[in-house]
Amino acid sequence: MSNASLLYENRDGVAWLTMNRPDAMNSISLDMVALFEEYLTQIAADAGIRVLVITGRGKAFCAGADLKQVLDSLNVPPGEPDFLDRLCDNVLNPLRDFPKPVIAALNGITMAGGLETAMCADLVVAVESARIGDAHANFGVYPGAGGAAVLPRIVPHNVAKYLLFTGKTLSAEEMKTYGFVNELVADDQLQEATQALALHIAAKSPIALRRMKMVANGAADKSRDDALMHEMYEFRKHQRSWDMQEGLTAFTEKRKPQFQGR
Repeated sequence: MSNASLLYENRDGVAWLTMNRPDAMNSISLDMVALFEEYLTQIAADAGIRVLVITGRGKAFCAGADLKQVLDSLNVPPGEPDFLDRLCDNVLNPLRDFPKPVIAALNGITMAGGLETAMCADLVVAVESARIGDAHANFGVYPGAGGAAVLPRIVPHNVAKYLLFTGKTLSAEEMKTYGFVNELVADDQLQEATQALALHIAAKSPIALRRMKMVANGAADKSRDDALMHEMYEFRKHQRSWDMQEGLTAFTEKRKPQFQGR
């Protein structure tokens, strides 16, 4: 296995990015950030890839940023991007609006920047033994990549504040109850279950999924009427797509549609 801090694999049209610093609980390093930048650009441009999965190797999904590198980056010259600038601008923000569905496969401890990374995904699959929390408060660190801003949009406010204020973790089962985790699986079934979900999604129309994601992501910041108007605008464009014509034709011909993403 490669010793790179981030591993890339294409599994039947599903891109897998595996954080590969198990001895450091997959803490995010600048080297890992650089590989994320490279692979995300590559995956976004590859029409043959329909879904992206992010996971970790070892006992942790990700325990957060490499705090030593974060501390060192505080001394970068004025005007130069520091650690958080690169992580947010070039990795997490692109992940939030990634043009393809993103699944976070939580294989273990998920804290701080690891939680913020998982929050960028559209869906979360977690093993039963996973523990999930914010943890920034344990180190006097302020969450600058979505912990305080995004977590309360996903789980109930008092649950988000509990995680933020205490620095404690909750079980994956508890986080499923709160709506953060979509699927809970046995520890030895994460890869198989996640790939099965990804392939199920990959069989859908890529252009329909992209438009659904765009409208759903923006809905929380719009009034109901504005969100409905946005949805109708995208529908009017979509009804002239090849995929919609193919889907309706396949339905009438009682066959499986062959979507092309256009």
